[in-house]
Amino acid sequence: MRKRDLEILLERVPAHPKPRADLEQYRTPPVIAADLLWQAYALGDVGERTLVDLGCGTGMLALGALLLGAPRATGVDVDADALSVALESARQLGVADRFEIEHSDVDGLTWPADTAIMNPPFGAQKRHADRPFLDAAFRSSPVIWSIHLAETQMWVENYASRAGVVVTHAIPYRFPLKAQFAFHEKPVKDVDVVALRFTHGDDAHGGD
Repeated sequence: MRKRDLEILLERVPAHPKPRADLEQYRTPPVIAADLLWQAYALGDVGERTLVDLGCGTGMLALGALLLGAPRATGVDVDADALSVALESARQLGVADRFEIEHSDVDGLTWPADTAIMNPPFGAQKRHADRPFLDAAFRSSPVIWSIHLAETQMWVENYASRAGVVVTHAIPYRFPLKAQFAFHEKPVKDVDVVALRFTHGDDAHGGD
């Protein structure tokens, strides 16, 4: 599969029909999801790996990983409506037999997987809203991919370092936030984000 083919397939994954501002439920743009997953696949973090998508929303990243050949992926989200959309998308994309869901918050819990991949809240509504997602990812997987505001990269790297986790790759993107809440003033606002790859020291897959 070419990266462009993956992007086209991910276009079929819809946004949340009734997003909540407090959960910062923004759809990960398919072009960003496809590129991030392509990079992760090249590093050996997707093929023949089990994945967990923390705060999966409608399933963009988990389903993309399955399309690239991951044997199994679990989508975790506190929103049952988002999980319903993800399940329907999995069926339409032909990967439902390898996709599982967990209706749960991430606080204090662990979902063992080879790779965690996520687009957590940026913290626009609640400061450091991404922290419990990072904690859960660090507990769950030896390799983590996560999207954050570029301006918070140093804080995120320092937070990871205190947990014994290091950043091996940082990939910048322009993330278009489409207006979907009453407080939005522009139809689209582009924000600078960075996809970070974390590992627990020698636990990196390294393409093995």
